[in-house]
Amino acid sequence: MSSSGAATGFGLFSATVWGGSDFVGGLGARRAPALLIVASGHLVSLLVLLALCRGMHVAVPGHAYLAYAALGGFEGSLALALFYRALAMGAMGLTAALTGLLTALVPVVISLLHDGLPTPLACMGLAAGCVAIWLITHSPAPKGSGTKAKPTPPAALLLGALAGVGFGTQLILFKMASGGGILWAMTSARAAGVAALLLFLAMMPPKAPWRGFWLTGIVAGTLDTLGNLFYIQATRFGRLDVAALICSLYPAGTILLAAMVLRERPTHRQMAGIGIALAAVALLSV
Repeated sequence: MSSSGAATGFGLFSATVWGGSDFVGGLGARRAPALLIVASGHLVSLLVLLALCRGMHVAVPGHAYLAYAALGGFEGSLALALFYRALAMGAMGLTAALTGLLTALVPVVISLLHDGLPTPLACMGLAAGCVAIWLITHSPAPKGSGTKAKPTPPAALLLGALAGVGFGTQLILFKMASGGGILWAMTSARAAGVAALLLFLAMMPPKAPWRGFWLTGIVAGTLDTLGNLFYIQATRFGRLDVAALICSLYPAGTILLAAMVLRERPTHRQMAGIGIALAAVALLSV
């Protein structure tokens, strides 16, 4: 298998697993605070990663690799808290679309500046992927529904934009940490992420009852950890922009799971986005 094919394959694995993690977390958030679900999943996955690293006697990488991973885990968790706050402030469609687009664009721009332009087909794939992310994540209120769309406050868009930049920066930092080994990179990131989430929970504790989140958190956290591991592996085989954009297509997996399990029908806009995403993946894998 070629390097581009391997990068595409691991990127698709990552997007699929991340989509599953968001689906499980979304289900759990109907009964428990979302941040508690994320924090519990991060904590349990950290313990598992530590046990694996110690049990398999994985060599500890250099301090720089651990620092990149820890910084990515810390700021990525803060970005997640900002994202949840932004979603709670107004209409979710535009905020989620802005966050998803910036998550992909930040590493794409950095990669283009550092590595130069990819092949013409890959450029077409990157452009198509950005369009797909916008179509998949931005779901305006359907016409004729009888309900007026709730306006999105500027503060929500600002927080969503900051979250997108944070998520995109996390993908860059994980790429920088990948040279030191996947398991220790993810362990360092998880430790810093747990610290960030606990700090945020201490400053702004959820008002809902603190129960009913552990099982969902463990499943979602496990899937999220696997998605991170697949993403880091994808960056080791291919360019940062290709790996980041393919992984950023994970909302398509969430939508398809919701359609299969909950019978929630995707909109025509989302189906068009999924179709364009498939075309983008095909172009990026050449």
